[in-house]
Amino acid sequence: MHILSFPEEVTPSDLRVQVRELQEEAWPTTSGPPTPPDEPAHDPALRPLSMLLVADGTVLAALDILSKEISHAGRRYAAGGLSTVVTRREARGRGYGRRLVVAAREKMIAQRMDLGLFTCDRPLQAFYERAGWRLLPGAVLVGGTPQDPFPSDWRGFDKVTMAGFFSAEGRRARESFQGSRIELYPGEIDKLW
Repeated sequence: MHILSFPEEVTPSDLRVQVRELQEEAWPTTSGPPTPPDEPAHDPALRPLSMLLVADGTVLAALDILSKEISHAGRRYAAGGLSTVVTRREARGRGYGRRLVVAAREKMIAQRMDLGLFTCDRPLQAFYERAGWRLLPGAVLVGGTPQDPFPSDWRGFDKVTMAGFFSAEGRRARESFQGSRIELYPGEIDKLW
C-alpha cells in the first residue's frame, strides 16, 4: 500500500477512472451525466494535486489539494485546501482516509503553504482533528466569486471550517482568521474546496 500524487491532469487514466467511480458513489450526480474521467474535475487555476492511497492497483482513498493565494486582513497567504476526500465504501473504518488526510497536510507543509483551510460537514470534524487539523472557531469560507459569493454558512449548510497554520507568518495570523469571513473565491467550478 502506498500514496501516489499527481497533478490532476496527468493522473494515470486507470486510477482516474477509479477515483471518479468512488466520487460518484459518495456524491451521485443529480443533473446530467457524471464528469468523464478524462476531463478535469477542478479548475486548473487552483493547481489541483490528486493524492491516492493505492494497494495492488486499487484506489482505496483519494483526495485533491487545491491551492491559491488569498488575501486576508490586508495580507497575502499561500493557502491550500482539501477537496473530494473519499474512501472506498468497503475499505472504510480501517484508517485509510485518515492516513491520506495526514499525508495531504504534510504535503501542504512541504509545499511551503502558509495555511490550509477547508470546510467539512460538522459530523466529520473529529475525523479531521484526528488527522492533525483544527477547528477554526466562527470562521466562514466565502467561495464562488466576488460577484456571486457562496459562503459556507449558507442557509441549510451544517459546515465547520478546519485549518492548519504552517508557516511562521500563518501562525502569527491565526487569531485574525478566527471568527472571520475568509474570502477564498475559488471560482465557479470549485465553489468551495
